[in-house]
Amino acid sequence: MTQTLKMLGLGHCSTCQKAQAALEEQGWTVEFRDVQKDPLTEDERAVLVTDFGEKIINRASLTWRGMSDEERAADPVAMLGAKPSVMKRPAIQANDQTLLGWTANVKRALGVPA
Repeated sequence: MTQTLKMLGLGHCSTCQKAQAALEEQGWTVEFRDVQKDPLTEDERAVLVTDFGEKIINRASLTWRGMSDEERAADPVAMLGAKPSVMKRPAIQANDQTLLGWTANVKRALGVPA
């Protein structure tokens, strides 16, 4: 039985590409959505902020580093709408869990060897 998960990220993000390849290798069907080409609605962004809080904003990204103090002070829901690439990625929804990033814990939760 194949399991399907939803992954949000950027098509050119190497971490998203690695995660998708590893998951498919483990038998997952990955429904990938590039949030830059297919932007999230305000409601979808609000759910991410509710699920992950401040962690959804990638403060190590080039996008974040290039933002003004005023932009950085914006509401995370609005920030994700204005600059989708500031989202920490990938955001994964599998079964009843939502996971963020491509860490050892996320891999373990999805049955991917670290």
